[in-house]
Amino acid sequence: MLIKHRLMLLRHAKSARPYGVPDRERPLAGRGRKAASDIGAYMMREGLVPDLILVSPARRALETLRLVRDWLPGDIPCRRSADVYEASGLGILDVIRAVGSGALTLLIIGHNPGMANAASLIVAGGEPKAVKDMREKFPTAGLAVIELALGWNDVVEGSGYLERFITPKAVAPE
Repeated sequence: MLIKHRLMLLRHAKSARPYGVPDRERPLAGRGRKAASDIGAYMMREGLVPDLILVSPARRALETLRLVRDWLPGDIPCRRSADVYEASGLGILDVIRAVGSGALTLLIIGHNPGMANAASLIVAGGEPKAVKDMREKFPTAGLAVIELALGWNDVVEGSGYLERFITPKAVAPE
């Protein structure tokens, strides 16, 4: 029996840039708070519920997590991962490979360019427009949902299928 894994890569929502605030401490902007909540609501509506969440320790990523989790069941294990902060695409692949076997659906909340690069590295197929859109621009609060027929420790470049690529603009309530 082939066990499918689902990887969800979520770029943190739009952050503010207050003067004198270190990068790691930058909060979400108002637009970012709305976008994170909209993506969380979309994930719940669509049944995109992770078994495990890994999140960068940066404030904007943690605030994105909090707003997304408001829409998800409260018992999802969550771990801060310093390896997600400022990670390259290959660094994100290393984080994925280290997950272990307990979760079938993994959500990682991190930063660009790492999230966009990791998604582009992993995805080998999918609806052509969605793949093109994802590779051209992975906006804040963008969500790539990738299907894998491998265990986490076997994820390599070109091993995933892009099930969907969602942006806050696409799911914002009218």
